[in-house]
Parts: sequence; structure tokens; C-alpha cells
Amino acid sequence: MSLKDSLRIMVVDDMSISRALITQALEEIGIKHSDAESLPKAALGKLVAAPVHLVISDMNMPGMSGLELLEALRQNKSTQRIGFILITGSPTPEILRRGQELGLNNLVRKPFTAVTLKAAIEKVVGKL
Repeated sequence: MSLKDSLRIMVVDDMSISRALITQALEEIGIKHSDAESLPKAALGKLVAAPVHLVISDMNMPGMSGLELLEALRQNKSTQRIGFILITGSPTPEILRRGQELGLNNLVRKPFTAVTLKAAIEKVVGKL
């Protein structure tokens, strides 16, 4: 079984269009197992109950930012090793610094393509 066939990804983004674009790009790449959640706190609950290999999260969301979600995942024993890719339109030095402190695995700048998303995923999990 190839990595594409077994890789499980959770997409977290409060905007339905953004979730759809990320999910569509994952389908183009050939990733078969992805789930999407609009609320970071709901995603956290799902991830604690059933961890995935990789989370792709937006930065700016109501209630909990992408970095706050990453921090919560890193503090939980069952989710601390999940790969994490942050998607943002404006990766400030502060976001990059805080992400590195928290163990961010990669960052994708908006707008993105399936090709750039695949390259970011491969830097985290290996060749697809």
C-alpha cells in the first residue's frame, strides 16, 4: 500500500471555500483519506479521539488560531506527534517564530496550488 493510500489528513479551516480548495487539492494529489472540520476546537476533540498523520490548518480562525491548535496538539500525548502544516496568506516573522517554537512542520502561503501543497506535504511525510 502506498503512502497516498494510507495517509490520513485533517483539514481545519473556518471558511468553507478554503476547506473545499484544500480538499480538492488533496484529491488531485491522490490522497484518499481526508476529513475536514470548520471549528478548531471540534477538530481538536476529533484528533484526540482518533489521531491522523497530518493536520493542514488555516491560521486565522475564530475562537482558536492555527498556532493555538498546534500548541494544544503538542500538549496532548496522543496528538503530539501529528504532522502540522499551517496555511496563511501573511506569514509574519512572529507567526514563523512561534510556529517553530511549537514544532510546526511546514507552512504554505495562500494562494497555493496542488503542486505546492504536495511539496509541503512531502517535506513532512516523505515522497507521495
